[in-house]
Amino acid sequence: MGSTTPAIRGGAARQLDTGRRGAVVAALMLAMALAALDSTIVATAVPQIVGDLGGFSVFSWLFSGYLLAVTVTLPVYGKLSDTFGRKPVLVVGAAVFLLGSLLCAAAWNMAALIAFRIVQGLGGGALQGTVQTLAADLYPLAERPKIQSRLSTVWAVAAVAGPGLGGVLAAYTDWRWIFLVNLPVGTAALWLIVRHLHEAERRHARHARVDWAGALAVFACGGVLLTALVQGGVAWPWLSAPSLALFGTGLALAAVVVAVERRAAEPVIPGWVWRRRTIAAVNLALGALGLLMVAPAVFLPTYAQSVLGLAPVAAGFVLSVWTLSWPVTAALSQHVYRRIGFRDTALLGIGLAALILSAFPFLPYPGSWWQPTLLMLLLGGALGLFQLPLIVGVQSTVGWSERGTTTASVLFCRQTGQTVGASLFGAVANGVLAARLGGAGDLDSVTRALRAGTAPETTRRAIAAAVHAVYLGAAAAAALAFVLLLLVAPRRFPVLEE
Repeated sequence: MGSTTPAIRGGAARQLDTGRRGAVVAALMLAMALAALDSTIVATAVPQIVGDLGGFSVFSWLFSGYLLAVTVTLPVYGKLSDTFGRKPVLVVGAAVFLLGSLLCAAAWNMAALIAFRIVQGLGGGALQGTVQTLAADLYPLAERPKIQSRLSTVWAVAAVAGPGLGGVLAAYTDWRWIFLVNLPVGTAALWLIVRHLHEAERRHARHARVDWAGALAVFACGGVLLTALVQGGVAWPWLSAPSLALFGTGLALAAVVVAVERRAAEPVIPGWVWRRRTIAAVNLALGALGLLMVAPAVFLPTYAQSVLGLAPVAAGFVLSVWTLSWPVTAALSQHVYRRIGFRDTALLGIGLAALILSAFPFLPYPGSWWQPTLLMLLLGGALGLFQLPLIVGVQSTVGWSERGTTTASVLFCRQTGQTVGASLFGAVANGVLAARLGGAGDLDSVTRALRAGTAPETTRRAIAAAVHAVYLGAAAAAALAFVLLLLVAPRRFPVLEE
């Protein structure tokens, strides 16, 4: 897989001594914590937010708007970081995120809060992509699992602590504090980055031509298509006029993106991202990962409460255990891929994940809490063995000037997979419920009736069948990722010598 040395050409590592690198890593972890906490800490405060501001019918846009902004800006920030360096992109992104947080805390109605959440997302895209890219810049190949496992741990802690922290702040202070707590954390991260991160000067950055037309086209196309996916089947039927109009507009904008990017001197989404087998395979595989992650993340809490009869806190624990095993196997994966390679290690992980997901529908009804908990613990371990080798491997196949774009494309595909998965599996679950209950209600209305004690036992069984169908769909996504890696990815990644 090539030799490794402590220096990274054109990157930041050789300018940093151990102390400075430690300070920068601390800043990256704080920045990642901002992005990781944001999605979990807000969810538990929704009742207080709606009670104060109103707007119950549109509150889902607090999450959808943020997700859309993060996803569509990832490719833009990736290209900018390759052109101007990681530091300016990370500093600007963190500043925008903190501005959005401050504005969210000052929101006077739901429309304003949604708009300010989108501002947060515009900064969040820079945080997610640039942090992952800098992690690869700072460490040679042999040491990258160390920093990646730390970042995975940050996500794990956020997944466990976020809901509880959000609930405490909403219950004992004010919901606005869930946004204000970002300010000291983000300010500390900004100070460490500005003070300790020093990148080598790049002459070409002074004369670089930014593809603003391509950036705008990518933003518009991604925003329209993701909106169609997020709102389809929720705000309007899939075959309704708004849905068809959005998909039609999105496809037309996709053609515009292709035309603009072909003519651009420095395209935001360069063609080599999809022409290189390794990058294309990892993009597709992690898109499938985003798809399958929706099954446990969205539907398992409903299953645990409605079928197993657990309280919300206990249901959250059943889900959160996968965040405990994921970082552990991610950190240990280096011992596997050094022996058998990046691709085969990822194949092992996703193959195990497919088997574990397939086992979920065979759990006894109603079953006990420890059974899905054990499966989630095993699933987290399998996915840790799958994701980290692919990210480390694909980042190691490109030089500094292409690493930001490559990392952003991988994260973009994973985020897009999650958006598609939420729409697809939501339709699957509602379809199964309709078939079992004679077309009466969707998953949300049925689970509310169950919690209120007004639904019969047949409803509980229908929910179990719906979640089982979703898990089978997730197993199919895992199998798809396995096939894509097997057929598209080279057995040995073309790792560059450092």
